[in-house]
Amino acid sequence: MANKVFSFGEEFGFDAVEDNFNWSEKVWESMDKVNGGKYFHQEDLSDEDFNFSQHQQQQVSFSENGFLDDLQFHAASPPLHTCLEEIAKLGEFPTLIPEVEPRKRKRQRFSLASLELLKNYGNRFKQFNGDRVTEPSNDVACTKVEDPKLSTEEIVRLAGAKFIQSTSQAADGPSGLSHPFHLDFCGLSDEERRDVELAESLFASAEKVGSQQFERARKFLNQCDHLSSTTGNPVQRVVYYFSEALREKIDRETGRNTSKDSGKRPSINVEEELMSSSPPTLAAHEELPFSQVTQFAGIQAIIENTVEARKIHIIDLGIRNGVQWTILMQALATRCECPLELLKITAVGTTSKHLLVETGKRLASFAQSLNLPFSFNVVMVSDMLDLREDLFELDADETVAFYSAYILRSIITWPNQLESIMKVVRSINPCIMIVTEVEASHNSPAFVSRFVEALFFFSAFFDCLETFMKRDDQNRMITESKFFGEGIRNIVAAEGEERKIRHVKIDVWRAFFARYGMVETELSRSSLYQATILVKKFHCEKSFTLDMNGKCLITVWKGTPICSLSAWKFLSQQQKGQ
Repeated sequence: MANKVFSFGEEFGFDAVEDNFNWSEKVWESMDKVNGGKYFHQEDLSDEDFNFSQHQQQQVSFSENGFLDDLQFHAASPPLHTCLEEIAKLGEFPTLIPEVEPRKRKRQRFSLASLELLKNYGNRFKQFNGDRVTEPSNDVACTKVEDPKLSTEEIVRLAGAKFIQSTSQAADGPSGLSHPFHLDFCGLSDEERRDVELAESLFASAEKVGSQQFERARKFLNQCDHLSSTTGNPVQRVVYYFSEALREKIDRETGRNTSKDSGKRPSINVEEELMSSSPPTLAAHEELPFSQVTQFAGIQAIIENTVEARKIHIIDLGIRNGVQWTILMQALATRCECPLELLKITAVGTTSKHLLVETGKRLASFAQSLNLPFSFNVVMVSDMLDLREDLFELDADETVAFYSAYILRSIITWPNQLESIMKVVRSINPCIMIVTEVEASHNSPAFVSRFVEALFFFSAFFDCLETFMKRDDQNRMITESKFFGEGIRNIVAAEGEERKIRHVKIDVWRAFFARYGMVETELSRSSLYQATILVKKFHCEKSFTLDMNGKCLITVWKGTPICSLSAWKFLSQQQKGQ
């Protein structure tokens, strides 16, 4: 079983690309150029010449408690805002929303949200609006541009724009959508037209939930039921799960219990599921590019920071099934200039110790097959507040590295636990800390803000699944239901401490780590090269792109950021390396 689980590494180990790291200075200089200030595409890259783009890092100003405000640890939830008011902040839609002064004043009657949602979505909408869809006007005949099919996120953005237009036209009449689907859908295929209508119904229902018009929201959700499906195209699938989440939100608000399958849905511990080596978990790892891209690039950074260490101690804050460490093992097994005396991995956990032990056994078996000296420890605490430095078996002559993949997000709800972890990390003072997190804003206390942000994010993810897995693939369906479906329900329907999924973007994490004296360090050229060749392996260079936000690597699916990879050191370590 161990060989089956970790077999992917045989095809794609570090030794396969080792010779490509020693490139000329001319090649390295080319990496510093900005490729038009946007995303770079791997089809333009060769092993000898490639460019990384780098966005201007946004300045983030925080007061003494500003970071806590941004994370929304204790912030009181403001009044719910209508979906119209939120989506109206998409950006500029001059062909869809006429600048009529009376109508503009009427929109100002809504409570203005403090968050500026979807400016990026609005900008990207204008891109495909010009290339793919020609909006009808009084003067120009409608023409269809023969371009590739719209992505799932583009369909959703178009539905949002149509929703704005429909509601704007009805603004002087009764509140709501008197006839939301009367607009022309010039340039769209029949399937795309139906998908836009379906997504527009979802927007309409969310708007009614946001204004607490629950019965009217249910009517729109009934329309969604007729067209959405767990086995259809990506738009139908993502609408199905968001519709379910909205129904649960209504039930929570009204005290009713009428959601489909309510009472029949088993309680799912997502983190425990991800710790197992179940077929859906392994399939998602092997068939989707995100995990492998960040794992190879992040572990390359660990290798470079432990190159002279004879004893390496990895502390993994969320090891899950441990497949990532087979990459490190293969690299260390071929290291000749500094033979390894011991690789020690310590897994930190609060539940499911038996799964952590099983992970350790698989890793030990894999290390034995490579003749690699290895030990595995488990540090179990009932609460992260109980985490202490003396729980780790630390040796004076070992080099320690921390690895945190999608773990810190899960404890944003409890800032004292997050602070406890960081104090322990600081006391141990590792040579490097690798952090991978979801690059999204799903932490707003306002329901509509979370709904809109989550809808666009998961639309991109469902679109990605369509690319790599068949629609009737059982692993895909389980992944969508167990992992994505549960995530959507928690983001949209839950409030308070029950809302455990609270993604924040890299700028927020930067401000947080700075409080503990941590500084972001450059990902090496070798690490970035690892990422690019993994993208090529999946043959998705046009859809899956890489972006640099400062020193952080962002993985992007068709323009939507998915996750971030960053490397951190404490100031003392940074000064030693200078």
